Amino acid sequence: MANEVALARMGLRERKKFQTRRRLMATALELFAERGFDKVSVAEIAEAAEVSKMTVFNHFATKEELVLRPVEEHTDDVAEAVRDRAPGESAVAAVRRHYLTAVEERDASIGLDGEPLVIQLTRLIMDTPVLLTRAHAALVRSSELVAEVLAEETGDLLMARVAAAQLMGTRATLVSENHRRLLLGDPVEDIAPDAARLGARAFDLVEFGLGDFATRG
Repeated sequence: MANEVALARMGLRERKKFQTRRRLMATALELFAERGFDKVSVAEIAEAAEVSKMTVFNHFATKEELVLRPVEEHTDDVAEAVRDRAPGESAVAAVRRHYLTAVEERDASIGLDGEPLVIQLTRLIMDTPVLLTRAHAALVRSSELVAEVLAEETGDLLMARVAAAQLMGTRATLVSENHRRLLLGDPVEDIAPDAARLGARAFDLVEFGLGDFATRG
């Protein structure tokens, strides 16, 4: 639904580019699923999609980008949420709000889109070391961007990095759980309520500290 709304707002030129990228990604993912990421060339993707190799590179700089563009497009999302938060709102509250809003919207970027193409993409990333490494690099970059925002406000880069690591580590763990259940075949509408509940609980731990969590009796 979100893609349909976005598509409706585009001009004709943008819509054609979006549809071409979508077709190239779908074709690439189908070939990767059949033969493995490393055994498919860009030339073979172009041939299967009935376009030139140059057309593929006009839309995607590398073969990895055919898979990871949707992931890397969200690299600065959390940093923007922290930067744009209202006066009086903490960084934790901003990241919590951003995550829970994404849950409500069933956002693919946090693993709450049951579309076959999204599930196929997620599974491919998890099963391909080079893609998983690059996806992790995007997460590290996201944390760095959050730290930069916090350091600008506080003047304390080290503590900004500590806070960003906690915030992004918590979010990444929640997203990973959503992906796990999605790949197991759980419907998004079953995952979402648990994602909201666990998200609220997890960010409470960040906000109020571990304290006596898991203290041995």
